Amino acid sequence: MKRTIKAICTGTARPFNGAETSAIAKRPRDGIVQILEEGFAPDEQADRRVHGGPEMALHLYPLDHHAFWREQLGAIDLLDEPGAFGSNLAVSDLTEDDVYIGDRFKLGTALIEISQPRQPCWKIEHRFEPFANSKGMVAKIVSSGRCGWYFRVIETGDTQAGDSLERVQIGDANWSVARAFRAIIGGKGSQDELAELSELITLSPKMREKARSKIK
Repeated sequence: MKRTIKAICTGTARPFNGAETSAIAKRPRDGIVQILEEGFAPDEQADRRVHGGPEMALHLYPLDHHAFWREQLGAIDLLDEPGAFGSNLAVSDLTEDDVYIGDRFKLGTALIEISQPRQPCWKIEHRFEPFANSKGMVAKIVSSGRCGWYFRVIETGDTQAGDSLERVQIGDANWSVARAFRAIIGGKGSQDELAELSELITLSPKMREKARSKIK
């Protein structure tokens, strides 16, 4: 599996909602970008309690989903941006059903690994708030399963737009990102599924604990 990187997007923390700041507005970068243990250099996350860090170093939100959201929300300009959902990597023809927790990919000279689905937060809601039909974006993302995912960095390196994102190792083929999201975030997981996820070593510790907390 090999896909072309259409854009590499990074951002800086800016005023977002009153006293709150956010770096969700990721913009495409030109030229070579360095990939460090905690993601692209430079790239910011305003609230480090819930964003960023080694387990959420790089975010990919599938470009294919932009067409779905245009159908739902209308032809809004924001959806023309490759980083509309705070994504670092703009890639087509690759969705949550195609990839698995623990999949490893070459990205330029770096090696990265899928660590968890993305759990949508209020900042997505606020980013789309100005547009008609966008109320309840978090709930819409959860119900649709169009969540995106995070990578951890196994080996640092460099990349740029036009490089390939190439899968070099399949992770746990029982656990696509889509299935893991439905089970943990979507609330559809059976007790057996949640127990399995709570012990899935390639799943981020945060998501393993979230799965564990849902076991009765």
